[in-house]
Amino acid sequence: MDAAELDRVYASFLRFHARFAAHFGRREARERSEQYLRGLLVQRSERRSAENLAEAISGATARTLQLFLSDSPWSTASVVDELQAYVGERLTDPEGTFIVDETGFAKQGKKSVGVARQYSGTLGKVDNCQIGVFLTYASAKGHATVDARLFLPEAWTEDRARCRAAGVPEDVAFRTKPEIALDLLGHACQRGHLPGRWVAADEVYGNSPDFRDGVAALGLGYVADVACDLPVFAEEAPTQIPPYSGRGRRPVKPRLAPGAAPAQPVHALATALPESAWREVEVAEGAQGPRVYRFARLRVWESRDGLPGRECWLLLRTNRDGEEPRYALSNAPAEVPLRRLAQVQTTRWRIETEFETLKGEVGLDEYEVRGWRGWHHHVTLALLAGAFLLSLQQEWGEKHAPTDAAADRARAPRSAAPPTLEPSGSARLAHRDPAAQRSGQAEPLQTKTPSHAAPAAHAA
Repeated sequence: MDAAELDRVYASFLRFHARFAAHFGRREARERSEQYLRGLLVQRSERRSAENLAEAISGATARTLQLFLSDSPWSTASVVDELQAYVGERLTDPEGTFIVDETGFAKQGKKSVGVARQYSGTLGKVDNCQIGVFLTYASAKGHATVDARLFLPEAWTEDRARCRAAGVPEDVAFRTKPEIALDLLGHACQRGHLPGRWVAADEVYGNSPDFRDGVAALGLGYVADVACDLPVFAEEAPTQIPPYSGRGRRPVKPRLAPGAAPAQPVHALATALPESAWREVEVAEGAQGPRVYRFARLRVWESRDGLPGRECWLLLRTNRDGEEPRYALSNAPAEVPLRRLAQVQTTRWRIETEFETLKGEVGLDEYEVRGWRGWHHHVTLALLAGAFLLSLQQEWGEKHAPTDAAADRARAPRSAAPPTLEPSGSARLAHRDPAAQRSGQAEPLQTKTPSHAAPAAHAA
């Protein structure tokens, strides 16, 4: 990057931070938020601990940054509200898709909030870790992660002394991952900054009838993966209340009527389909060309305690060679085209891209805090850093990156993308004097030492 390009990125960062500054409260906290955010963006050679960030950012100290994370009382909810408004202005789409998923953070010891031996898909095994549940918003214009909450295992919520020592609020009770995901979705819908129609999720969430019901109650359609052995009814099976035998209590609960076909696992229905039921569908443009999978679908009825429940779509997917089968349920109306269901189901990969970017580019998993407040503060700032990368991506264009537009929707125009910021450029920006740029800030920060910087542009 030449000097003019660095100036352009730097000015973008100043405008970006100014939008959020007031949500951090007092002037000192706003200064620290600016330093910490800038550190997440420019520090690449070492782990993004408070010490390393302080060494990279002029005017910052490890102690003040650590206190800003662990003790400063700023509200993550307020920042997240502004974040969702910011993302909505850039990605809003009435056909937008919310994506929920969790990711793991390897941790040693027992004192870090929420740490336990639990399964992490990130680690691919059961290990000592923390788990966070995240919400991403995706549209044809791009995608960004817009909220998160830490999952607390029951071993934690049942030990209130341990929770108090980690700063967990007294009103925080045990919530399953699907329940947390529903909370994140509900808050996003209440804020109203991110219009959307769909929710995509993996089987951790799709296997939960309560999650599916909750999404439907929010007025959203879902295409949620389910386990291969999840039972469904291939036809609307009749039920009846058994006749009273004259002895004992009179029956009140319905059962399957005699002769009714029982529920079957979804993989059995998939295996029984003829080849003619499958179609190849292009779902998006990938880095190496169109992304094409085989899909089939059929109307089924959910199984609720062994009885037929709501009618829905069973969506089946494999690779073009028939390998790696996937199964999903959807409450979409019967007239929704197969291609649209396919596109929503395959949108879920974008949250995996988000995790990769947030961990690799802005240190989502690189923190040294133990408490509830510190974890949520760090993660929220990492989400802000990801949103800034999104804004740079949009400002510079995406010549070298494929569009996220769905296969049946118009592609966004492409223009030149910025070159990667070299370490020398990061160092130069980390020590720049912001005085000349403060006129562009809505609420100038009276920093005592030069302390502004900006990052390379990477796809969010």
